[in-house]
Amino acid sequence: MILSMSGVVLLGVVVFLFFRKDGLKASHCLVSTLFGFYLASTAIAPSIKAGGESLASLLGGIKF
Repeated sequence: MILSMSGVVLLGVVVFLFFRKDGLKASHCLVSTLFGFYLASTAIAPSIKAGGESLASLLGGIKF
């Protein structure tokens, strides 16, 4: 659960920065949010979640 909350916060910050700096319009933000909610209820959602978890474990395993 902590990983998904961190991802939500990170993506929220990215969207906010796009909104403030790169001219992302509020309508684009709304469409992206709705797309995410609808995508979460499809059959591909478990694959997306597994891919995100795999990417997080890959990034977590990198040693500097």
